[in-house]
Amino acid sequence: MTTETTLYQQLAGEISGLIDGGTLRPGERIPSVRRLSEKKRVSISTVLEAYRILEDRGLVEARPQSGYFVRPRARVLPEPELTRPPAAPSFVGVSRLIDEVLAAARSPRTVPLGAGCPGPELFPAAKLQRILASVSRRKARTLAHYSLAAGNDELRRELSKRSLDWGKALAPEEFVVTNGCMEALNLCLRAAARPGDTIAIESPAYFGVLQIIESHGMKALEIPTHPREGISLDALSMALQTRRVKACVVVPTVNNPLGSIMPEANKKRLVELLAAADVPLMEDDIYGDLTFAEPRPVTAKSFDKKGMVMLCSSFTKILAPGSRVGWVAPGRFQPRVEMEKFINSIATAEVLQMTIAEFMRNGGYDHHLRRLRRIFRDNLVAFTAAIERSFPGETRVTRPEGGFMLWVELPARIDALELHREALRNHIGIAPGPLFSATGRYRNCFRMNCGHPWSRNIELAVWRLGELAKQMLAKG
Repeated sequence: MTTETTLYQQLAGEISGLIDGGTLRPGERIPSVRRLSEKKRVSISTVLEAYRILEDRGLVEARPQSGYFVRPRARVLPEPELTRPPAAPSFVGVSRLIDEVLAAARSPRTVPLGAGCPGPELFPAAKLQRILASVSRRKARTLAHYSLAAGNDELRRELSKRSLDWGKALAPEEFVVTNGCMEALNLCLRAAARPGDTIAIESPAYFGVLQIIESHGMKALEIPTHPREGISLDALSMALQTRRVKACVVVPTVNNPLGSIMPEANKKRLVELLAAADVPLMEDDIYGDLTFAEPRPVTAKSFDKKGMVMLCSSFTKILAPGSRVGWVAPGRFQPRVEMEKFINSIATAEVLQMTIAEFMRNGGYDHHLRRLRRIFRDNLVAFTAAIERSFPGETRVTRPEGGFMLWVELPARIDALELHREALRNHIGIAPGPLFSATGRYRNCFRMNCGHPWSRNIELAVWRLGELAKQMLAKG
């Protein structure tokens, strides 16, 4: 990415932020091209390119001989409400549908609005490749022996340094490096529960968690969840009193798929509630570093006094999906998790751990994070505006403050599975709502991946999805 490209995208991001925050209101004139050029000390062509991006996103409009104005928004889509899943636990059976959706996402002809991964062009692949080559030359012996099951010391030290940002200082030896966050969650569930046990989860929940629960023959108890504040603590408290819950899996910071961020007070109460019932918490923090506000929110782990919170995360959504480097700080369950790790995969590739550790140590990670947050924030604004322009009037959409996912709730008469299959015939992928429920709920909802750079191709795909939804609504 050139300096000029960075400048106009950054400028577009600043203006869209002022519009989204209400500083610049619909119908209000924005600074002229020449004035902004002088104020920001950038070229006129840079400002024009930034304004073109804002026009493409539907945020501003050019008026002949008058300049640029914030485009009036005909309607603002409401948010979904608190979910209401069934109160009884159930065995899970989502794997076949997941296989169908993921197989479609692998097609190079499909616009990937369903898969939960950013566009490959957003990852620092070239920088990581250079570090990997250097590490391989300098420490070639790492390829000739097994790594420790708990992980490479260098990476664990870097994680320890970053734990201060999460609200709780963790020592290097408190981490276990894993093959992605999925293995971390898998190890935690195996350490804390057995087949037939009931696991409390958010609803909707990430389908990978449902797959893990399904693979172990456990039951999922879906708890009502709010699109802004996360899991309902009152509903969870009642479930703990009436059901024999063995463990709880929650994504408190930038939930997948809702994008919710639990308030700090709620995280504290969540930890205390579960600790009082002697129920371990698996905290999935894979999107925690992608919150738009700074400093990033603290983790639920920061309130853990009994070692009952197992904090899990990964670098796959931020740095390199192919590296499969994740980690867990499992608290009192560490001996069991380390044993399960050794049985499951022995160790995680050490040369990749060392590569990521060096990237973090030289400041590359934080620089990359700032860029990703800016892109994802702008993308969510662009996607939301496109949905407002294109989808049926009764549509609801979440308003995440981090990450790159939108949860779209369509009018009740629209079947998201049917929309998913019709979209595939148009070479567009989405993740239909039933993927995110043990009981097949959310048939009129879907998750949209906004992690690919906004383009004309993606804009047309969103428009086409809206047209398909309108056609299905018209058929009744």
